[in-house]
Amino acid sequence: MDNLMEYLHHAVEVGASDLFFIAGGPASLKIDGHITRLGDERLLPPATTSIIEDIYKLSGRPMDDYLRTGDDDFSFAVPGLSRFRVNAYRQRNSYAAVIRVVSFDIPDWTKIGIPREVLDLSSVRDGMILFTGTAGSGKSTTQACIIDHINKTRDCHIITLEDPIEYLHKNQRSIISQREISIDTADYLSALRACLRQAPDVILLGEMRDAETIRTAITAAETGHTVIATMHTKGAVNAIDRVIDCFADSQQAQIRFQLATVLRTVVSQQMLPDTDGNITPAFEIMHINNAIKGMIRDNKNYQIENAITAGKAEGMISMDSYLLKLYGEGRITAETLVNYADHPDHMTRHIK
Repeated sequence: MDNLMEYLHHAVEVGASDLFFIAGGPASLKIDGHITRLGDERLLPPATTSIIEDIYKLSGRPMDDYLRTGDDDFSFAVPGLSRFRVNAYRQRNSYAAVIRVVSFDIPDWTKIGIPREVLDLSSVRDGMILFTGTAGSGKSTTQACIIDHINKTRDCHIITLEDPIEYLHKNQRSIISQREISIDTADYLSALRACLRQAPDVILLGEMRDAETIRTAITAAETGHTVIATMHTKGAVNAIDRVIDCFADSQQAQIRFQLATVLRTVVSQQMLPDTDGNITPAFEIMHINNAIKGMIRDNKNYQIENAITAGKAEGMISMDSYLLKLYGEGRITAETLVNYADHPDHMTRHIK
């Protein structure tokens, strides 16, 4: 392939999720979780430099931040083809980039494995919904489906704060304001504080990175807004711990009390290979009932896992239980079940 547009067109045509340009190896695609190399020709540093410069020209974005810091995260669209999310970085003193392929259309939640219990979170009218998972676990797609459902079914002002914007939403029953960090606003905290004066009903917060942003998000949830927020942690209980640990010891009791009051649901998500050679999402769902509220307030997070297991009738499900469900339906192998489980030894004994 001779130019960037050929790479982009090929990535979309074969259904790739990611496109890699890294000096020392050939350009590569990730398709259904597997790396596919595009030929045997290694990309040398001058070639990756040229490709990354072309990405910036195509997107119309200046390279100043990238040249200064060595990292940049942004998105752009090619009309008639797709949207693309770019992470440009330097490695071994050479230019590199990973490009995520993002469809113009919001995915159909019924076709990508999102359970009804997760989509039903679109009916939450106040408080905080927290999505957790590692990078690439599908959080943004799940949240886009929820925002899309709110947009179609409720009269709301929805404000999304994203870095960068991935899915584009058009006004339907709701009005949607999508703000991209560093382009439309300085940072998450500034945007979150400002949006409280913009008459929001639903706020999508792309990432809670620090104590002040978390505190402001909690305040927004306390004042009657629905806050849908993201944390890059694995597991619902770990997300609670992460929020609390962002604060000084002297502040943690107050934050535990506030969090127990405003938190409605924590969804943890991961992507795993299925038996058809594709990838499928798996979910842990923790609704905050009175028992879990008390555990959060009293710093007894170690008891929450048992409460999730006991809360099946309330729509809760642990990650291991969800994996067992997928395994029982023949959608994942025993090896995948064990490899992705929170308690692999227990899963091994279970299937034996």
